[in-house]
Amino acid sequence: MLINAANRRADEQTTAEREEPSYAFSGGVLGFVFYWLAFALPFVVYGTNTLLFMLYTWPFFLALLPVSVLVGILIHRLLSGRLLLSVPLCALLVVTLFWQTFSLLSGW
Repeated sequence: MLINAANRRADEQTTAEREEPSYAFSGGVLGFVFYWLAFALPFVVYGTNTLLFMLYTWPFFLALLPVSVLVGILIHRLLSGRLLLSVPLCALLVVTLFWQTFSLLSGW
């Protein structure tokens, strides 16, 4: 039991010094994974014809990557790290965002 200059135990931590749970990492991973799943979805639905379309419109879809990661972080943070609620909501939002962009660019 060591005592430091503040007359408290060395292993004692205040509320400000305690580690908060990291919502950013797991939420960012969720957004990243669902971005790539949403990116693969047009290839599954429309086949290799999508490759030529993506060749000309890749900057729009690349811009969705940081947005998807931020959506994952935000959803995971707002739901206080509840993974069972964060996963489906993040999947729904990221895939919807991707499909809206795809539909807007393709004109369907």
